[in-house]
Amino acid sequence: MQQPLAYRMRPKTLKDVVGQQQLVGPGKIIARMVKAKRLSSMILYGPPGTGKTSIASAIAGSTKYAFRMLNAATDSKKQLQIVAEEAKMSGTVILLLDEIHRLDKTKQDFLLPHLESGRIILIGATTENPYISINPAIRSRTQIFQVFPLTDDDIQHAVERALADEKNGLGSYHVDLAPAAMHHLCTATNGDLRSALNGLELAVLSSSPADDGTIAISQQTIEECLQKKALSADKDGDAHYDVISAFQKSIRGSDVNAALHYLARLVEAGDLKSIMRRLMVIAYEDIGLANPAACAHTVAAVQAADQLGFPEARIPLADAVIELALSPKSNSGISAIDAALTTVRDGHFGDIPADIKDAHYQGAAKLGHGVGYDFPHDHPGDWVAQQYLPDAIKSAKYYEPKTNGRYETALAQQYEKLLKANERNR
Repeated sequence: MQQPLAYRMRPKTLKDVVGQQQLVGPGKIIARMVKAKRLSSMILYGPPGTGKTSIASAIAGSTKYAFRMLNAATDSKKQLQIVAEEAKMSGTVILLLDEIHRLDKTKQDFLLPHLESGRIILIGATTENPYISINPAIRSRTQIFQVFPLTDDDIQHAVERALADEKNGLGSYHVDLAPAAMHHLCTATNGDLRSALNGLELAVLSSSPADDGTIAISQQTIEECLQKKALSADKDGDAHYDVISAFQKSIRGSDVNAALHYLARLVEAGDLKSIMRRLMVIAYEDIGLANPAACAHTVAAVQAADQLGFPEARIPLADAVIELALSPKSNSGISAIDAALTTVRDGHFGDIPADIKDAHYQGAAKLGHGVGYDFPHDHPGDWVAQQYLPDAIKSAKYYEPKTNGRYETALAQQYEKLLKANERNR
């Protein structure tokens, strides 16, 4: 029985690894370890299909050490003993231990001395945060590296390589993959290369060739094989951005049901990356100082979603969407920084007042730097009237507070109080 495409295309050396160049690229940590022949045990953690097994396989291929794969949850201590015996005979074995967060104490106690001796180079793979889920005894003997979802370009590169490879890939099938099908394959799998390759193989093997032997793969076929509908209904992908736009505008308009509808469309498309980024933009752009707690909650929800992955990621995402949609709104933050940027880009703002320039070095006083600076904490209320803006724009006002929430209402009151006090002392 032939192995799945994702298995057959597994890299043999580090240069064949798709993505994760922060670890395996030239001059990076794992590449340096392999080049120097100074391997140490490690834990790779990140979402499924992002290259944990591929990195382990490539390390083994690059070093010519024996490579064995076990699962911490399903394989017994006896299998570990077999690997240890092999290591004793051959000198070194690289062991990929999947689901290492499920390693029980008996297996752990057996492994530890072999890790200490260096006979077994352990590469643990996990989707769980190792600082929380893995026993400190194992953690202290390993280096921990995080792997990230592959980019759309990474997946496209791997798909094109699989389509061209006649020995291990699908090169002998003469596949004609439509551009829209390629786009969906790369975007709907949420950075999971294994899912993309398995979906591609299913599409090819389940399609009949034309008279000239070509197998044409459409977007619809890829959708059926991935069981994920394309977010975009047109070949240019405009509808994708329409959904993202409608998602933000529904939250901005406080329509919680519409916001949940567009969230559902993004979730169904598997577009976790776009959802996470857009939610954080919305939180700070549209809610901002009207409800800073909602911004913090959104960041926490995004971090949870990133750790969980789909399908569970939909839960913290929905909580964030509901809170943001029903929160008071304020765009005063983005308006203020954009107004300040306009001044800076115009270039007509003058020099920094001498009394607030850096004065920590010897000779600063001779330049007049820091001379006359009035330390606010030496005054009641830790405030004193003082000019901070350059002379050319000393009366500039960028922040225009709104009073749509209790927090910014309080900020607005303090802002007005300080402005008036400065005016009196000018």
